[in-house]
Amino acid sequence: MSGEATPSHGRQLPAQFYVSITGLRVRSFLYVLTFWRHAIASKIQSEKAPGILHSDVKRINGIQHTLTAWENREAMKKFIYSGPHAQAIRVFRKIATGKTFGFEASKLPNWDEVHSLWKEHGKDY
Repeated sequence: MSGEATPSHGRQLPAQFYVSITGLRVRSFLYVLTFWRHAIASKIQSEKAPGILHSDVKRINGIQHTLTAWENREAMKKFIYSGPHAQAIRVFRKIATGKTFGFEASKLPNWDEVHSLWKEHGKDY
């Protein structure tokens, strides 16, 4: 179904899990290549990370969004502060702007819901 997020990796989602939503915009065309280098490496890392249940990306209104689902918040935190994602965090403020939002869930939001939740609840990163 178009617009719906479905679990990736062929995994069944547990009754409760942690959802993380980000939305980032590159500050300037000068940083596009740097942004994508870090974004691609972080996406590859997320797909192999312990505790990952779902990992997806989508561009909405010029903003690059990520939607990930994790067994728990601790698994997500281990991912964000390690490997390529940790390297991306170090250069983020120079190359991009954005917001993040995380929450416990029993259902994976679809992309319309992702964008609405991000706009309403996202905190500046």
